[in-house]
Amino acid sequence: MLVILAFIIIFHIVSTTLLFISTIDNAWWVGDGFSADLWRVCTNSTNCTEINSLSSAEEGGGYSVMQAVQATMILSTILSCISFLIFLLQLFRLKQGERFILTAIIQLMSCLCVMIGASIYTDRRQDFHNHSGLYDFVKEGSYGYSFILAWVAFAFTFVSGFMYMILRKRK
Repeated sequence: MLVILAFIIIFHIVSTTLLFISTIDNAWWVGDGFSADLWRVCTNSTNCTEINSLSSAEEGGGYSVMQAVQATMILSTILSCISFLIFLLQLFRLKQGERFILTAIIQLMSCLCVMIGASIYTDRRQDFHNHSGLYDFVKEGSYGYSFILAWVAFAFTFVSGFMYMILRKRK
């Protein structure tokens, strides 16, 4: 039982770490000589421009789309941290035989937020990069590892939430 508990804790920490990395790191959209994330576009390691300062003249609400992605990714990271803390509290407070339902619900909400954020970025990325007043060379690029980590974190948080759903407290 201790091995299963250790595996669940490590799995949750890994999924939360993936959420942190994918939300913070500057590699959602990459190309030759630039990288872009949810917060800024960098042409090299020192020349970075925040997205909100570039999109003041933008039409069509592209910056509001990026704000939605930012909000859902931040919320998913916060919810994952909260579910881990609640899991630790429930580990010592639940009676034997009860399930970790509250932890599972919060972790699945984190999973839902990651899915929403990554889906919005996937759907609206082209509109945002092509028509937002960003640099012209940002149009040509590909998804970076932070974007891929967001989808991996989605799968990890889903599996983690499901594990909490079926997990019972044992002696």
